[in-house]
Amino acid sequence: MTSKPSIYGLTLEAMSGWLTENGEKKSRAAHIWKALYSERVSDFSQMTAVNADCLQLLQERFSLNTMKEFVKQEASDGTVKFLLQLHDGSLIETVLMRKKYGLSVCVTTQVGCNIGCSFCASGLIKKSRDLTAGEIVEQIMTVQHYLDAAGNGEKVTNIVVMGIGEPFDNFEHLINFLDVVKDRKGLAIAAKRITVSTSGIPAKIRAFADLGTQTHLAISLHAPNNELRTQIMMINRAFPLEKLMDAVRYYLDTTGRRIMFEYILLSEVNDGLETAAQLADLLDEFKELASINLIPYNPVDEHSQYQRSTPEAINGFYDVLKKRGINATVRMEHGTDIDAACGQLRSKQMKKDKAAV
Repeated sequence: MTSKPSIYGLTLEAMSGWLTENGEKKSRAAHIWKALYSERVSDFSQMTAVNADCLQLLQERFSLNTMKEFVKQEASDGTVKFLLQLHDGSLIETVLMRKKYGLSVCVTTQVGCNIGCSFCASGLIKKSRDLTAGEIVEQIMTVQHYLDAAGNGEKVTNIVVMGIGEPFDNFEHLINFLDVVKDRKGLAIAAKRITVSTSGIPAKIRAFADLGTQTHLAISLHAPNNELRTQIMMINRAFPLEKLMDAVRYYLDTTGRRIMFEYILLSEVNDGLETAAQLADLLDEFKELASINLIPYNPVDEHSQYQRSTPEAINGFYDVLKKRGINATVRMEHGTDIDAACGQLRSKQMKKDKAAV
């Protein structure tokens, strides 16, 4: 692997500009773009429509492969979890999920996470750096090359930015990534098929609204009051619910788009009927443009204080919300027979590596 930047980090416009700056015709960008995203080459030498001098320049400055497959887990439901090693040895997770509406890939945006959610495997290892836009795009391409190798003609149709890290803490690279994957001349993944999930950074929610990306936004909520949310999500100390909900109002007023809240159900912590009623109160003003996704918890060894809610508790919580007119769903689970929790595979591998030293 190489430390040269990933060529996938360039938008078509940026690639045209880079070529011009380096004495090449900007029209060559279209040929390079086609080779990357339509022909999906795995080596620069396969770019047959690009002249030799330009190819040499690309090889000197960029890489097509800045990461390699370290571990791959395949579940009985078709979910595939990739543990990928970056050029600096860091490990990240990327997940392919097969859904009724298509093939969805969950991407990671940071190496580690500093948000401090007390139930989450992703935060067991603190953030060491942000991923570049190219490294985020390359996760999609890694999955697409895996699908291409199977020979079934399948393509990635949906993206969820819900992997390790806080996307809005890596805002510039996130937006660049979205520009690349949405480009109609490239992967052409429609904005309506992309969801970005945030734990709730108000200023970045507003900035995201102002950009008008047309992608879906999801808010990791997990509690209906400040005391409980601070207990399980450290970020609430800096950005309590009042500030978060003000940003949500701004997003809805600015974009007119629907918003989704995510709520992981933790047994006897945030899954009681009284808590459900508080949640209904909190979301009542947003119910015309919002929905809430109730998520059964995947237990993590290091967070043994938290357990999965019982089916009865989940159903009771759901019923309270529905009776109050809140649009609620219970998330269908994927990959339950592998390391299902986000960050779990990475954490286990790093513990193995540490024990082997």
